[in-house]
Amino acid sequence: MAETEIITYREAVAEGIAREMRRDPTVVCLGEDIAAAEGVFKTTVGLLKEFGPRRVWDTPISEQAIVGAAMGAAMTGMRPVAEIMFSDFFAVCWDYVANEIPKARYMTGGQVTVPLVLRTANGGGLGFGAQHSQAVENWALTIPGLKIVAPSTPADVIGLMAASIRSDDPVIFCEHKGLFASKGPKPPEGHVVELGKANIVREGSDVTIVALAATVPTALTAAERLAAEGVSAEVIDLRCLIPMDLTTVLTSVGKTSRLITVEENPHQGGWGATLVSVVVDEGFQLLDAPVKRVASENVPLPFADTLEEAVIPTVDKVVAAVKAVVNF
Repeated sequence: MAETEIITYREAVAEGIAREMRRDPTVVCLGEDIAAAEGVFKTTVGLLKEFGPRRVWDTPISEQAIVGAAMGAAMTGMRPVAEIMFSDFFAVCWDYVANEIPKARYMTGGQVTVPLVLRTANGGGLGFGAQHSQAVENWALTIPGLKIVAPSTPADVIGLMAASIRSDDPVIFCEHKGLFASKGPKPPEGHVVELGKANIVREGSDVTIVALAATVPTALTAAERLAAEGVSAEVIDLRCLIPMDLTTVLTSVGKTSRLITVEENPHQGGWGATLVSVVVDEGFQLLDAPVKRVASENVPLPFADTLEEAVIPTVDKVVAAVKAVVNF
C-alpha cells in the first residue's frame, strides 16, 4: 500500500486551484505578485508555469482593479479566482464586495451570476501588526449573497476550493496565515468538500467546542488537555460561515448539553454570537449550562507576540471556558 503524500496548507492552495484550472478552462487567476513571484505567501507556486499568462494575471497594486476585473470576468462567462493579499485590504475594495458582487444576481432576477472566488490571507498570531493581522470573516458575514469559507487543513483547502470555484455564487475564501506551514494528507483527485458541511474532528460527550480555521487546532489541543482531566470535548470544525451547518452543531449540543465557540474575530459581533443565538432559539432545552464564547478582545491586534497572545483565543482560554460550563 502506497504511503499517503503529505502536503502543506500553502501548497494545498495552489494544488486546489490547479486542479480546477485543469478541469475547467474558464477558471483564471489574478492578483498582485501571483504569477512570476508565485504569491507573497507562496500559495500560487507553479500556476504561471503550467497555465501561462493568459490564465494567470499579475495585476497592479489596486484591490479595486483586482475585484472589479474579477467581477466583470465572472459576469461574462469566466470563473475568476482573485487574490487580495491581506484580508485587511478588503476595506479598500469594499464597495465591490458589499454592494456590487453579492447583489448582481438578485437585482437581475437571476439573469446575471457572479461566480468568483476572492481568496485572501487572513488572521493573526504572526506579529504582523494591526493592519495586517485581522480575521475579517465577520465583515462579510453581514452581507447577503456571499458565501464564506475558512478551511483548517490542507485537504479541506483543496476540497473547499473546488466547491467554491464551482459555485455560482461569489465566495470569500479565507486562508489563515498561521496555518500555511501546517501539514496534512493530500486528498485524491476529485476531492470536493460540500460548502456548509461542518466536520466533527473529535468525538466527545461532555461539551461541544465549535471552531473555525486556526482556532480548530487550538480547540483540539485544549480537548487533549481536558481529556487528561476527565473532560470529554467534542470539537466541530465549522469550515464555512455561509452556509453555516447549524444542524451538526445542534445535534452535538443535544448529546453534550454544553457549548463553547472559539473565534478569532473580535467578541463584539462575532460569528459565534450568530451561532449561539440560533442554538438558544432552536435548542434552548438542550442546554444544561450557559453558553461561553472565546473570542478576540475588541482592540487592534498588537505587534508584540506576548500582547497579541493576550488578545486572541488560546488553549488556556478555551480550557478555562470549558471548565466553567462543565462545572456549572
